[in-house]
Amino acid sequence: MTNNTNATKPPFAPSHSDAELVNQPIGYWSTAAGQAVVHHIRTMLAEEGLTQPQWWVLNQVPADGSARDRADVVGVLRGYLEFGEGGIEHNIDALLRRKLLAQETEGGARKLRLTDAGGALRTRVAQRQVRTRAEIHEGIDDAEYVRALKVLQRMIHNVGGTAWHH
Repeated sequence: MTNNTNATKPPFAPSHSDAELVNQPIGYWSTAAGQAVVHHIRTMLAEEGLTQPQWWVLNQVPADGSARDRADVVGVLRGYLEFGEGGIEHNIDALLRRKLLAQETEGGARKLRLTDAGGALRTRVAQRQVRTRAEIHEGIDDAEYVRALKVLQRMIHNVGGTAWHH
């Protein structure tokens, strides 16, 4: 199971007082948070035999047994983190080799469909993802979470950056 060490870790305490935190560097803390959370998620996925991009791909293919155009899947995911189009293509191919996805050609378009094994894995991992999200959000209510995201988005905007996630 993912880093479920809540029973053994000490209670949360901020690293600094509020007066000290106000001068802490956002770059450091946003990077540290991102790395810790992504590591936690990727550990859970690895326990299920998946990479994070493979999980994204499985979630872009309809669960109802219908097919989705491979180019559409790549188009949606090409902006995700550092993976890019080539990395997504590689991960689709890996899922095809593992028979978690099937590919068919329809009217010249390559279509992806979940296999029974792929659908079962997707369902199991989705259930674990709910538990993993609860671990990450422990002690953080929805209003706090939304506020944190708005603050980060505003900082991205303030420096002329762009961020994308559907």
